[in-house]
Amino acid sequence: MSNDDVLNSDRKMASIFERFLSLWVVLCIFAGIMLGKIAPGVAQSLDGLAIYVNGAPVVSIPIAVCLFFMMYPIMVKIDFSEVIKAGKSGKPVFLTLFVNWAVKPFTMYGIALFFLGTLFYGFIGPAAVDHVKMPFGLDLPVGATHGAGTVVLIDGLKMLEVPLWRSYLAGCILLGIAPCTAMVLVWGFLSRGNDGLTLVMVAINSLTMLLLYGVLGGFLLGVGRLPVPWQALLLSIGIYVALPLVAGYLSRRWIIAAKGKKWFKEKFLHVLTPITIIALLITLVLLFSFKGEVIIGNPLTILWIAIPLFIQTVLIFWLGYGLARLLKLRYVDAAPAAMIGASNHFEVAIATSTMLFGLSSGAALATVVGVLIEVPVMLMLVKICLKTTHWFKMGEAAAVAK
Repeated sequence: MSNDDVLNSDRKMASIFERFLSLWVVLCIFAGIMLGKIAPGVAQSLDGLAIYVNGAPVVSIPIAVCLFFMMYPIMVKIDFSEVIKAGKSGKPVFLTLFVNWAVKPFTMYGIALFFLGTLFYGFIGPAAVDHVKMPFGLDLPVGATHGAGTVVLIDGLKMLEVPLWRSYLAGCILLGIAPCTAMVLVWGFLSRGNDGLTLVMVAINSLTMLLLYGVLGGFLLGVGRLPVPWQALLLSIGIYVALPLVAGYLSRRWIIAAKGKKWFKEKFLHVLTPITIIALLITLVLLFSFKGEVIIGNPLTILWIAIPLFIQTVLIFWLGYGLARLLKLRYVDAAPAAMIGASNHFEVAIATSTMLFGLSSGAALATVVGVLIEVPVMLMLVKICLKTTHWFKMGEAAAVAK
């Protein structure tokens, strides 16, 4: 399909789950809160189903299952042979890597630190604390300090008591170091971008995350005086990125070899389409069933977290979009390049925050707020892209249906 065909095609969200994702997210929040009120022990019991190492719950089995089904449908769509051709794209790929890994993690840290640790500090509560999991492999006596936390005993388990705003900061950090490799396929499609380039950048980001997610996560969490469980960070990358990545690659090859590419695209992928979002929604119900009391007690918590996340998203979009214009990229390349930096890989962020800090932690709640604002904000940015195509090459701008 030519670029003009891509630009002129009528692109809409094909699935009812995609078209009304904001609604489903809101409904799952309410469902989770109601579940927490009616059966408060459900989420705690599910969170207790975990893989333990040295007495520490390292991997929540229910969350791991949900996250695998979030990630696998995305990974199986990636044709990794296209990664070899990425060099021909040159500038847009370099721009994406620069914004995602050299800029975005640090702007997220700075913006979240300013809003949560300074501007909203009084609203969150100077005395408010959060109890998070002890870092994997760390065994300190009760009363000992680790970073900004103090070891306390909660229901017979050693936990770290940290300032609540720092726990929210940790969730924002985990969002900021996770460039989108899932929903960006939808945003690039709706903005009438280059689907081939989007897939290449998704593949490259997936591979880059294997190398940089743990390094940047550990560094920024340490700067924020939060526990840095390096082993758990690396384990989370292996379980939530590498495992579905390998499963997607191998099953794609096997299915295409056995059934052919046409059957794979028209039948297999069609069945998989809603699975990612269904798994995400189930995870949200679990998360909000545990955090319902916090939200009901202080509904403005969502707002305090959402504001820095919104500013970060818009800032990174305009940075990527502006640099794309300076680099004189085509519109079909500029739109997805900006989108992939602006949006977050909230699936991995939710999984990692849950694994590192616990299902009930403020960090997990912050990553869920990232999901809450992702869809409406990214749809707004899609509209901005479609209205500013004239900023780029006029031939392609004119081809875009107004």
